[in-house]
Amino acid sequence: MAQESGAARWRLGTYTDAPRGGTSTLRILDAGQQSLRFDFRLTGAVAYPGASAALLMEDREGKLAPVDLSRYTTLTFLAKCAPANSLIFVLSTFDEHVSKPGELLTYPPAMTLFSCNEKGVPVSLDLTRLTIPPWWYGALKVDLSRQSYRLDQVVRVEFGASRYTRRDLDSHVEISALTLHGRDDRYLAALAAVLVAGWSVFGIWFFRAQSRALIATVDSRLRKDLPFVAYRQLTLEPFEDQEKAAILRFIATQYTDAALDLGAVVAATGANRNKINAVLKSELGMTFSGYLNKLRLVEAARLLTDQASATVAEIAYSVGYANSAYFIKLFKEEYGCTPKAYKTLTPRQETAADH
Repeated sequence: MAQESGAARWRLGTYTDAPRGGTSTLRILDAGQQSLRFDFRLTGAVAYPGASAALLMEDREGKLAPVDLSRYTTLTFLAKCAPANSLIFVLSTFDEHVSKPGELLTYPPAMTLFSCNEKGVPVSLDLTRLTIPPWWYGALKVDLSRQSYRLDQVVRVEFGASRYTRRDLDSHVEISALTLHGRDDRYLAALAAVLVAGWSVFGIWFFRAQSRALIATVDSRLRKDLPFVAYRQLTLEPFEDQEKAAILRFIATQYTDAALDLGAVVAATGANRNKINAVLKSELGMTFSGYLNKLRLVEAARLLTDQASATVAEIAYSVGYANSAYFIKLFKEEYGCTPKAYKTLTPRQETAADH
């Protein structure tokens, strides 16, 4: 993210559980305008270990100075890590009713999980749909009804270990191509102009009818899949059944792993196959393979829209499909068109600014 001009500036920071008696470590290797590299090791010396790298906005006196990110809706980046891992992204924001200036623990931490591996996973985060964890409300005795945060009052951007990160293991993380995307409706006018011009020139009613039918089909199926776009929020939702929570969280954070199968879920969660299938059937009305494909295809649809330069094969691999032909077959069955055709049917979000 680019350096802010004027009196305020971004400063790199590291956070670990050392102040609480922990032994977790983190070392920043390099940081550029759109990249961040760091090594860390999470240990179990304390109950809730932590290690993260952060960018803080400060004024010339070194005091926290909120920055306005409200004109942006999405953050995209490429996440590489060795070994493959589940990490957390956090935006700390100032709340005039709760926050005490300078005391970061009193700033609402809006967060979500994301996955990464050695090959690199394209990540797209909706900044308007992050989640503030229940423990923060309890710790500060804040009413749970105040579950909101302000993007015009951001003081810290953080990447680090999550509660699902493996412990006592040296880990390397690379975050690159960090880009903020804003609201821009110009593509709607451009798309409308292209369609109107095409219909006026050619006047082919059959083509028009077929195009409308295909767009309607894609739109209908996308609307049907909207609940699955929130899989990151699903991983943070509280469940009374801890075994159920572990199953849903593991699948939702590891779905991009091409080797993920029912056996891997059994090994990671300790639940048997019947329990896993029962959970997915009761919560989502789907089988394991059906839910896994749904997560992968919904993410692929989003990447086809957001990642203009990525090829269909690259997107297939990034969401967990080693065989691009198989991915194309499943995608066409789900959305009624090929991934390449989908790119032309769905308007691409324009980049408002590179930050």
